[in-house]
Amino acid sequence: MVMYFLGQSVLRSSWGEVFAAFWQRYPNPYSKHVLTEDIVHREVTSDQKLLSRRLLTKMNRMPRWAERLFPANVAHSVYVLEDSIVDPQNQTMTTFTWNINHARLTVVEERCVYRVISDNSGWTEIRREAWVSSSLFGVSRAVQEFALARFKSKVAKTVKDFEYILAKLQGEAPPKTLVDTAKEVKEKAKETALAAPEKAKDLASKAATKQQQQQFV
Repeated sequence: MVMYFLGQSVLRSSWGEVFAAFWQRYPNPYSKHVLTEDIVHREVTSDQKLLSRRLLTKMNRMPRWAERLFPANVAHSVYVLEDSIVDPQNQTMTTFTWNINHARLTVVEERCVYRVISDNSGWTEIRREAWVSSSLFGVSRAVQEFALARFKSKVAKTVKDFEYILAKLQGEAPPKTLVDTAKEVKEKAKETALAAPEKAKDLASKAATKQQQQQFV
């Protein structure tokens, strides 16, 4: 049995901007698990479509029980192939991705179509499909459920990494990550803590001065 996922996302940027951002997505704060990317093939077809194949290396933690089945040095590394077809005339880009190792444990195949939204030419829609399968006897369903849940959690991060890169390309301040926000809160709390003794000392000094003035009166 294969588990299926279907989802749609909207990017408030033109198709051309999203196309440019697609090739500049890594590195970014939302995709730190992507370690390497290499273009292994590229060609332009006779009908002016751009075909590309990339090899991505990702850090993808397995369930603890599954890590025992693989050597420690490969248990966290996943190699992913990504094929893409760009049709500039119709302003569509279609990508296909799938993992080429750990296939016995699980295979996650994804198909994404990037296209202009029909009623808003300045925005881009991403239609995402995924198929999750496993050939492990007896535990395949548990493995599929784990892989599908993790895939869904990463879909939101994918949108955020696009928004981050698009903001940089458009010369805007990229949206802050949760880590950045937490750091700012921590720094402000530290500054407040450091300033508190000085503020208390200043208030005590002012109170003493006021008391002395009242005594003279």
